[in-house]
This record gives sequence, structure tokens and C-alpha cells, in this order.
Amino acid sequence: MKLRIFVTLKPGVLDPQGRAIHHALGSLGFQGVEDVRTGKLIEMEVADGTTDDAIDGMCRQLLANTVIENYRVERA
Repeated sequence: MKLRIFVTLKPGVLDPQGRAIHHALGSLGFQGVEDVRTGKLIEMEVADGTTDDAIDGMCRQLLANTVIENYRVERA
């Protein structure tokens, strides 16, 4: 089974990389960009019998820092 795990910063957490991208877009002449938030995409292939609890455990223990990040799992 293929998974896509999206990890994003929680609202209110400072995102210096997003700020740098926002500034660079403005410097390149792109107007109308009001905010930029960055994240990461993890694509993973797991055995078909892998439980939701196991996937959630992977995310909580390794793939996302749940203090400052949220994650969302999609089955591809």
C-alpha cells in the first residue's frame, strides 16, 4: 500500500523558510502572495496489512514532531 504523509507546521509556529520564500517571491516580482508556509511530503510503501495504529505510531514517533507539527496521511 502506498502512503503519502504530509507534515506541516502548526498554526502560530514560526516558519523562517516560508518567510524566506515569501520574501524571494516578492523580490522576483510575484505579487499577491500573502503568506507562505512550508512542510514536507513523505511517500512510503507499506505492507497491505499495516494497521492505521501502526501508521499513526510511525508518524508520531519519527516522521513528525507533534509538538510543533501536524500530519495527514493519504492512501495513494
